[in-house]
Amino acid sequence: MTVSYIPSGVCSKKIEFELENDTVKNVEFSNGCQGNLKAICLLVDGFSAQEIIDKFKGIQCKTRGTSCPDQLAKALEFALNR
Repeated sequence: MTVSYIPSGVCSKKIEFELENDTVKNVEFSNGCQGNLKAICLLVDGFSAQEIIDKFKGIQCKTRGTSCPDQLAKALEFALNR
């Protein structure tokens, strides 16, 4: 299943990824800190959604109360609960 998620509170405008039997593939962020986000996309490829949620949920960027990794965790939770 291909998922498109609109994050909030961060510079990224959209997160897209594929979810196959709880395995995350082909994550892409639109906008944001491109170097860091490209690295995150490569690092999470092939991991289970729950592993990523467990590691990324609650990470904050400055005083925003969220971050791109936290928003990815929220996107994965959204996809798992559909």
